[in-house]
Amino acid sequence: MKIAVLDDYQNVALECADWTSLDAEIEVFSEPFAGPDEAVARLAGFDVVVAMRERTPFPAAVLDRLPALKLLVSTGRRNAAIDLDAARRNGVVVSATGALAYPTVEHAWALILAGARNLPVEFRSMREGGWQIGLGMGLRDKTLGLLGLGRLGAEVARIGLAFGMRPIAWSQHLTQERAAEHGVTAVSKEDLFAQADVLSVHLVLSERTRGLVGAAEFAAMKPSALLVNTSRGPIVDEAALVDALRRKEIAAAALDVYDVEPLPAEHPLRALDNAILTPHIGYVSRETYEVFYGGAVQDIAAFQTGSPINVLN
Repeated sequence: MKIAVLDDYQNVALECADWTSLDAEIEVFSEPFAGPDEAVARLAGFDVVVAMRERTPFPAAVLDRLPALKLLVSTGRRNAAIDLDAARRNGVVVSATGALAYPTVEHAWALILAGARNLPVEFRSMREGGWQIGLGMGLRDKTLGLLGLGRLGAEVARIGLAFGMRPIAWSQHLTQERAAEHGVTAVSKEDLFAQADVLSVHLVLSERTRGLVGAAEFAAMKPSALLVNTSRGPIVDEAALVDALRRKEIAAAALDVYDVEPLPAEHPLRALDNAILTPHIGYVSRETYEVFYGGAVQDIAAFQTGSPINVLN
């Protein structure tokens, strides 16, 4: 059996799990493929592919061209980059692994604090021999707006309460009773954007949420507001965000996710002083990777015995 482990940017996959239990030849790919044609060419002949989250897409146009592929392991259960119907049609079992929520919550708060206290600018000033640059914003008594109050949004709200913030939230089906369970006030979408001092995105990307935060929403926000997105890039209209940041319609944005990943080197977001950018590392922690890769080994071992587990399709 030949196993391909994809997009291991840090070269840690083999040390985060015991792969020796598998009777297999394993090849690790640390660089992203340039596109679907390269993915097909490089993965030809592999029986098993372990996909790191949604870094490499597996649409029908790729799966139809990988006749040797029999098992595709998704790290985490939700992976919009895999066409499950096409996989089933091609006889490819798609199995999932467990995941951890708290690293992303912690990273959301790292971005909130970095944005509130202008940390990237202050870091750069210190390295360049300077001193204080800006005036930070305290979080106590400020309004924490949550676009989505699922598992992650609720955890972000809990920490916001510890900072003395007032959490409010909106999503399409959020009720006042559900919000109150987490110490949060449910508000209208309009009030969420108008009132939030910090607005953190915690929705699943879908056709309903794609482009949900756009020019009208930025225009409604406070000029002192901070937008934080650790969910999925396309939930926020990227062009509208760049325009809002350039015109100082909002104070700053702290982003971990983008429309195109890796973010192109010449992307306009990279040139904006009020854009705090991290390379989609919200979930990237040793603990998460041990769950991902340990689960992948278990999925492959079960598949080898003829009894696949954690099957998505």
